[in-house]
Amino acid sequence: MRPEKAYLVKEASNYLERAEYFFLTDYHGIDADETSELRNLLAEQGAEFHVVKNSSLKIATRDKKLENLSEHLTGHTAIVFGGDDASAVAKALGEYFKKSQKVPVKVGVLGQKTLSAEDIKHLAKLPGLESLRAQLLSLINTPATQLVRVLNEPARGFVSVLQANADKN
Repeated sequence: MRPEKAYLVKEASNYLERAEYFFLTDYHGIDADETSELRNLLAEQGAEFHVVKNSSLKIATRDKKLENLSEHLTGHTAIVFGGDDASAVAKALGEYFKKSQKVPVKVGVLGQKTLSAEDIKHLAKLPGLESLRAQLLSLINTPATQLVRVLNEPARGFVSVLQANADKN
């Protein structure tokens, strides 16, 4: 393998190694200003957008045992990865596509699961990581709040009886 090609394969492998998830998109028809706008939008979520050669990515995905992606490695391909919240990155990509009708998502990988474009649309509809954390804390906190309320009720009832008796006299 030529050194240039080996470098591109290594770069694609690095993208896959650094990512807990990634999305492959078609960047056909996007100019430099739009690419910059998309990169800035994704950077807000901690994600990156890189154009990759299909042949290099095919080799890198084969090495990572992600061979079922090869059918999607046609045309103009870019990889989006990074950030803590895959749902937020999917939302950002969806919003950008809705606004510009450019950079549709081809396929994605989350952990070891391959996601279709439809799966990624569903992922984008999920609440963000912070919202999910808040919901979890609320669920954990609710039983404790109810327990305190139940434990306080006998004392509150006793005080109410004493107050009623004092008001009567």
